[in-house]
Amino acid sequence: MTEPTDIRFPSGGVQCAAWHHVGEGDALSSPAGRPCVVMAHGFAATRDSGLPPFAQAFAAAGADVVLFDYRHFGASDGEPRQLLSPRRQREDYAAAIAYARTLPGVDPDRIVAWGVSFAGGHVLQVAAEDPRIAAVIALTPATDGLATLVDLVRRNGPLAAGRLTAVGLKDALRALRGAAPVYAPSVGAPGTVAALTAPGAEAAMHAVAGPTWRNEVAARIFLQVGSYAPGRHAAKLRVPLLVQIGDEDRTVTPAQSMKAAEKGRAEVRHYPCDHFDVYPGGSAHERVVEHQLAFLRRHLGGGAAAATAPVGAAA
Repeated sequence: MTEPTDIRFPSGGVQCAAWHHVGEGDALSSPAGRPCVVMAHGFAATRDSGLPPFAQAFAAAGADVVLFDYRHFGASDGEPRQLLSPRRQREDYAAAIAYARTLPGVDPDRIVAWGVSFAGGHVLQVAAEDPRIAAVIALTPATDGLATLVDLVRRNGPLAAGRLTAVGLKDALRALRGAAPVYAPSVGAPGTVAALTAPGAEAAMHAVAGPTWRNEVAARIFLQVGSYAPGRHAAKLRVPLLVQIGDEDRTVTPAQSMKAAEKGRAEVRHYPCDHFDVYPGGSAHERVVEHQLAFLRRHLGGGAAAATAPVGAAA
């Protein structure tokens, strides 16, 4: 396996860091070049946290990959650090896609938008706004912030939501004064003031975390999550869409992912697993990657065609 190349591309006036994997062989090649999968992580995570094995699998199958860190995270530029803005992250996706289209040997009309968790929602809107995107893969996608908030209240009570709102307001007020952010953990034990507090989430995130990941996020994001609903853009998609759902997901409610899948007329795969089980070492990881590769071969060329799975198909 060829090692990826470190690259950087501009977005929002700063430089984002990425790895570029060159696709191996010609299984997915066309006269116009190879397809390219553009990938980024979910909520407050980094490219080195469980994503490299996905990228390696795509490259081995013949697709180029651009795996990047958002502004403010990991090896990318941007101040303050750990600032999560859905709008800026979608802009970073668009910038990464634009850069991918300039890479030697890449077919600019066969770009795949790939996202997991929070980013699984991003890619629905990114692709809806870019008619040249060839396909979309949304893995355990967070598509409806209100549904996530309602689930949080159901599991932990209204006090938990109130505590997140309070720390979010404190950070937002400091931002207005130009002061340093107030940070909160992105993942924590049930009952703590953290973004992800489902049982087992803290240990699971630490198990896949890379060296650049920091367990903190500027708390103002807690004021935005409830109104962020990228799933509504799925109905605008006119390209192949794969939605992969963990039926035992305690971080992203499976129902919200399924609703977006139905709007997007997606191929759907279900797995008897929790949110983090789709990552390397998890019980569903191998099947998840197998289905992603089959989806790419079916829609981007190469390999024997497989029957399109209907909405609601099992793993």
